[in-house]
Amino acid sequence: MQRRHEIPATPENMVWGYLDCNTPPVLEVSSGDSVTLHSFPAGGRETLPDDRSLVPEDYLLALDTMQPGPGPHFITGPVYVRGANVGDTLQVDILDVKVRQDWGFVSILPLLGTLPDEFTDYETIHPVIDRKREVCIMPWGTEIPLAPFFGIIATAPPPSWGRCGSPVPRAFGGNMDNKELRAGTTLYLPVFNEGALFFAGDGHGVQGDGEVCITALETGVTGTFRLTVRKDMEIKWPFAESATHLMSIGLDEDLDDAAKQAVREMVKHVCARTNRTRNEAYMLCSLAGNLRVTQLVDGNKGIHMLLPKALL
Repeated sequence: MQRRHEIPATPENMVWGYLDCNTPPVLEVSSGDSVTLHSFPAGGRETLPDDRSLVPEDYLLALDTMQPGPGPHFITGPVYVRGANVGDTLQVDILDVKVRQDWGFVSILPLLGTLPDEFTDYETIHPVIDRKREVCIMPWGTEIPLAPFFGIIATAPPPSWGRCGSPVPRAFGGNMDNKELRAGTTLYLPVFNEGALFFAGDGHGVQGDGEVCITALETGVTGTFRLTVRKDMEIKWPFAESATHLMSIGLDEDLDDAAKQAVREMVKHVCARTNRTRNEAYMLCSLAGNLRVTQLVDGNKGIHMLLPKALL
């Protein structure tokens, strides 16, 4: 029988700035179980609003007691999924994502972003979040609808890779910063360790494709994920789907190579799901696949392709 679990937002249930297969699991679940977990904004005290009464106590506790790693992201986990073995696929159904605090931040930071040499007047702003109306309000009055998601969703990296800093997305997923990975979407991740060792964090309230200045609306979110071990699906790279679209994911330092990977992955998955030849799948991608820039700022840049399932 499938069960639901919740991981409290306490320091012993999180890591700060890295992913490591040697991190002890904070929870063990069965395949098909659902897990609710909480995430804090990336960063540290320098990104907090002046009014500290707005800052959740559990976030302050994490800032005060946790040891920072090589990245800025708070990540919850890992979750050990029984029955997951190396070479399996972890199916991550994103059931729900909600913003859990009343502010977020957006920053321009030194040497980061898409135009670091052109924007050197460094600044952090704190948009107000109206959770009831589901908008954030910029300091100059513009209201932007919220579309929350987790910037980081991952399995643990292979043991041979050691401890990986949280900023760079890789084959295990991680800091993909893909706004399409929202509630109602399913993400498939390769399993590199026994138990899969699932992590999620880096809450975003809303983000444009590209995440050009280095941050989204960084904020706290709460999400619920159903974790299912797939023995019948062998993948080496993250892939996703919604009710209406397939989504391939490309990650590389070179944006052209990330695009090539996204196309290559989509062709492969179309062929696996249909009787289309590689040539036919490639041509279908050219006519109906939409390449989008996921993000430009995480070391490995991201491209994703969306292809309507109705055309399969």
